[in-house]
Amino acid sequence: MPDKSFLTWPFFEPRHRAYAEKLEAWASANLTAVDHHDVDAACRALVAQLGDAGFLMHTAPGEGDAEKIDVRTLALTRETLARHSGLADFAFAMQGLGAGPISLFGTSAQRAAWLPKTRTGKAIAAFALSEAASGSDVANITTSARKDGDSYILDGEKYWISNGGIADIYVVFARTGEAPGARGLSAFIVDGANPGLTITERIEVIAPHPLARLTFKNLRVSADALIGKAGDGFKIAMATLDVFRTTVGAAALGFARRALDESLKRAATRNLFGAPLGDLQMVQGHLAYMALDIDAAALLVYRAAWTKDQGAARVTREAAMAKLYATEAAQRVIDQAVQIHGGDGVRSGHPVETLYREIRALRIYEGASDVQKVVIARSLLSSAER
Repeated sequence: MPDKSFLTWPFFEPRHRAYAEKLEAWASANLTAVDHHDVDAACRALVAQLGDAGFLMHTAPGEGDAEKIDVRTLALTRETLARHSGLADFAFAMQGLGAGPISLFGTSAQRAAWLPKTRTGKAIAAFALSEAASGSDVANITTSARKDGDSYILDGEKYWISNGGIADIYVVFARTGEAPGARGLSAFIVDGANPGLTITERIEVIAPHPLARLTFKNLRVSADALIGKAGDGFKIAMATLDVFRTTVGAAALGFARRALDESLKRAATRNLFGAPLGDLQMVQGHLAYMALDIDAAALLVYRAAWTKDQGAARVTREAAMAKLYATEAAQRVIDQAVQIHGGDGVRSGHPVETLYREIRALRIYEGASDVQKVVIARSLLSSAER
């Protein structure tokens, strides 16, 4: 059984504990045999399942909802789903990230048109920010959007776009040129069926999920597809990532918890030199450090989530710390789990082998680890100057 003692921490309210119990029961019943042979079909099915079960309602407040996005609920969801299935975590996370700009900055008409669909699993969402030469350097985006009467025409490419090829809606960030660099970007809603959008390349990675390069050629959208105001794109992207970056740490935490659970079972059932593996002090030391890394990561993740939920305008430093530490710690934990499992740890399809492939990307996407260090350092330096 996974450790649930962290739910007694003061970061959580009774509703969070009840939600975690409900989600755990659903995941245990529904995520035991996710088929990874056709990831497009698997993701479509998972989005539909999560929508039918009501869990996607938490990815974005709907029109008329009194509550804002509850980051603790998002983090608990990603941690739980990741512990059971990396692909289920991905399916949930992208619904939130893809719809996030509309939920946080969209007009009433935009929210009414799309959020009922993304929140119920009837439409798959994608967040199209990255480009081949501007992954973490958002200010260097070159995809353009020029005004043409009551429309905008988009031209350019996006790279590494999750849900690329299966999404019904893309939030696309493009340069409208109000000012140099980051201040000249805007965000647009693009229907996945728009004839100006081409899925140029499907990208395969070590932990398969829908991923693609997108090409926009004379892609026309009406002016009411603009989210917020022209020139607000960087602000919209950063505010969205400010919410969801913490949840990347939560997903890493879920992977790490699963790795520790598998290692504890291995230590208790595998005999070596006439005694259980867990009797070896070296193995005990590994397990202790794995547990230490997990608790430290959980404290940072849920501190960031709690801080945002308490009304903080920005949690840039807290979210960066949570993502950086949790993803790096999970890599260490999973690597130790592979070591404890020996040959089984690198056998294709074994849970810890799957985790080893799943965790690596989390140290890159939504801001690579080195970028998080820069974010943290700049925050510290700025505070010192003030």
